[in-house]
Amino acid sequence: MSPGTDLHEEVLRVARDLIRIDTTNGNETEAAAYLRDYLAAAGVEAEVVARDPARGNLVARLPGTGEAPSLAFVGHLDVVPADPQDWTHPPFEAVVEDGWLFGRGAVDMKDEVAARCVAFAELARSGFRPRGDLWLVMVADEEDGAADVGMRWLLEHRPDLRPDLAVNEGGGQRLELADGRVLLMLSVGEKGTQPVRLTALGEAGHASMPTLGDNAVVRLGELLRRIGPGLATPGRSPLLDATHEVLLEEPATSVEDGLRRATPLHPTFADGLPPLAGTTMAPTLLAGSTARNVMPARASVELDCRILPGVEADDVLAAVRTRLGDDLTEGVDYELSLPEPLVPGSASAPDGALPAAIAAWLAETDPGTGVLPVLCTGYTDSSFLRAAGDTAAYGFSPFRATPTEVLDEGVHNADERIHVDDLLLSVEFHLDLARRLLG
Repeated sequence: MSPGTDLHEEVLRVARDLIRIDTTNGNETEAAAYLRDYLAAAGVEAEVVARDPARGNLVARLPGTGEAPSLAFVGHLDVVPADPQDWTHPPFEAVVEDGWLFGRGAVDMKDEVAARCVAFAELARSGFRPRGDLWLVMVADEEDGAADVGMRWLLEHRPDLRPDLAVNEGGGQRLELADGRVLLMLSVGEKGTQPVRLTALGEAGHASMPTLGDNAVVRLGELLRRIGPGLATPGRSPLLDATHEVLLEEPATSVEDGLRRATPLHPTFADGLPPLAGTTMAPTLLAGSTARNVMPARASVELDCRILPGVEADDVLAAVRTRLGDDLTEGVDYELSLPEPLVPGSASAPDGALPAAIAAWLAETDPGTGVLPVLCTGYTDSSFLRAAGDTAAYGFSPFRATPTEVLDEGVHNADERIHVDDLLLSVEFHLDLARRLLG
């Protein structure tokens, strides 16, 4: 049996064991303890660090000589809920069928957790002595974050944990473009959030006489028509420029021109690229009357605004007002407020040392395949790493056998699954990354 076969069986076993531990927005300590014991068998001393005893974080380190930057393998142990009645196989049984591993967390992100832990264990077993510290950081509470027991708290509690470089979730999807090129996505950062509450102002009245008073719900409906689905008004962004630079053979004359030419290259771009052009403002939470027979004087909607790095709260309010249009709002009074503080977007350099190492690995293992830097429209714990220690953090774990549409459809959805061959591919990548950057 070859070493590759051994590692393939090992990473599949670890991934299945992790999926079978139900960490639905909690119970991460059981998974962290499992990994602690697994690493101990490889001679690695790992620790479970917890603010809440049930919601532990795993931390381990292979000490370096200080001759190179430090690197962290990062992931999260929690998963979102799964309703078994919607699944082909029970979501926490980790069924393998026809080369596919099914289960909640198979893609988000116990596959990557398993691969990074197995690579870390293999490096320790092989006697690898890094020139810079190699950290393994697997945290709780990423999917929700409200409990504040995961990455943000851990970095505050552990000031020694400040890696120079980090690889986390958020990239690695394989894109076969319409023009024949093949690219793997590299997440260089994440958009931030600044929720905005839009409140329409009217006059209360009895619902039996709809023309008596001024129903704020109707006014809100007019405002929502102007917000629409909440797509961003296109504007220039250095990060979107970097994406277009890779995708387009000739420079874009404008943001709209770049989006128009890039979108047909792959189906995922239709939904994935437009949000990177500015502030999105998707309407989500609605509030109106507290009684069916009362037309309310106030009705509101919360806009889930996702923002580019560098955007401030005043910028978001201005973008919403512009969308509503002063000339269109005559006779429709409204107020804007901020229900929560701004969480800033953040990003790392698309041409840093870690992206260069990824490109070099691809050149050796998958010739002709390139790297596409993108900004993640969602949010990951990489933002906390950048804020705490100026870490150059990226999202990447390579996929070759799992199509992008399967990945996109599986995240937070039923029948989440990954092809088992991609588990070994990820282990091999992380082994190479550590040796290339720290060897």
